[in-house]
Amino acid sequence: MSAFNHEVGEKLREIAVLLKTQRANPFRYQAYFKAANTLDNLTEDLDELVQAKGMKGLTDLPTIGSGIAQCIYEYVATGRISRLETLQGEADPIELFQLIPAVGRTLAQRIHDSLHLDTLESLENATRHGQLDKVEGLGIKRKQAIEAWLLKHLNERRQSLKQGQQSNLVPVRLLLQVDDQYRRKATAGKLPLVTPKRFNPENKAWLPILHITHEHWHFTALFSNSERAHQFDHVFDWVIIHFSDDKRREGQHTVVTETHGFLLGKRVVRGREAECQEYYQANQKD
Repeated sequence: MSAFNHEVGEKLREIAVLLKTQRANPFRYQAYFKAANTLDNLTEDLDELVQAKGMKGLTDLPTIGSGIAQCIYEYVATGRISRLETLQGEADPIELFQLIPAVGRTLAQRIHDSLHLDTLESLENATRHGQLDKVEGLGIKRKQAIEAWLLKHLNERRQSLKQGQQSNLVPVRLLLQVDDQYRRKATAGKLPLVTPKRFNPENKAWLPILHITHEHWHFTALFSNSERAHQFDHVFDWVIIHFSDDKRREGQHTVVTETHGFLLGKRVVRGREAECQEYYQANQKD
């Protein structure tokens, strides 16, 4: 058994245990346990398999579906699994963007603040639509370096999705519904608690997490435990919602309380404010 295969398998088991502890659907966490066992019994080295066959080489393996394949591919490419970090309450887009050699901490912060992006996939999508032009102080050579790195490391995953499909897959009404359910259950103390390693000097279990399925979408919601959220005292206002389905489609959104304009005081999905305004206008009685 390859040591690297076992290493990745252990990461999948960590995900499985967290999903089980956090009361996710049994089908979801059992799938990760089964995939980990598959990797333990795999004779070919995962790194070589991915280099030779990409995502298809992973999904061709027994018990490994597209969602888990993306986790494995991400670990091979970057040495981390964002889904695991999310379940641990450790996800930090600033640190994630710093994986790109051309991006330092200051630039990572500007990308996040300017474009409201939280994942490498969303950044890759932004580069294809020219949105990096909105980031102050980002020159042509650095933009090209970012695009080249993302193309190299995420191209296989991008091709498994329809271009431009990720950003608005889930209706805002559904995201706002999940946000409402999460905050109400968190306030009532009805959710399991995560013990994040970051910004938690007393090592307390304080971060509520929700796993729920609506209209074939699987959602995971939790308050933001990012440096930015702590800096501006918005930890218990900013809600990160991760979504996925069984068709290789996944992504995440941040829901916040709007501080100005027509939507003042209302919950809105960052980057989709116009849709939120239409939603609230159509539901004035709410």
